[in-house]
Amino acid sequence: MGAGPNWNGGGTNPNHEVNMVPLIDVSLVLVVMLLLATPLAFESRIDVANASRTGQTAQKTDKSERVEIEIVSADQVRVNRNAVAVADLAGVLTPLVEASAERGVLISCGKDVPHGSFVRVLDITKQCGTAEISVIER
Repeated sequence: MGAGPNWNGGGTNPNHEVNMVPLIDVSLVLVVMLLLATPLAFESRIDVANASRTGQTAQKTDKSERVEIEIVSADQVRVNRNAVAVADLAGVLTPLVEASAERGVLISCGKDVPHGSFVRVLDITKQCGTAEISVIER
């Protein structure tokens, strides 16, 4: 037996150890996936449980209780179908929001309105004391 080919790299003792590196790599990947997935699973379960427990029928609201803003252009908006300059929006919107029962504002915006103008109207609306802002696309 001494003259035959040596298959274990020149040593006399064969290597019988199991390579643990792939097992450790897979285990670490599974741990990371569990760390990322666990909070998402708990969060979604809690939201569904809370929503079903506190579910109520929606109150019917009159259309006049809500203030409607339509952004026409960068400098022009319509508040409850009345044309108003964006510079004058805060003065017109504040009394309307205070008189509204639910203090909600519905903002509609076309695709051709610049993003900066839309954000500016949102900021002004929030500064006027609005409790709820809803945005729709025309």
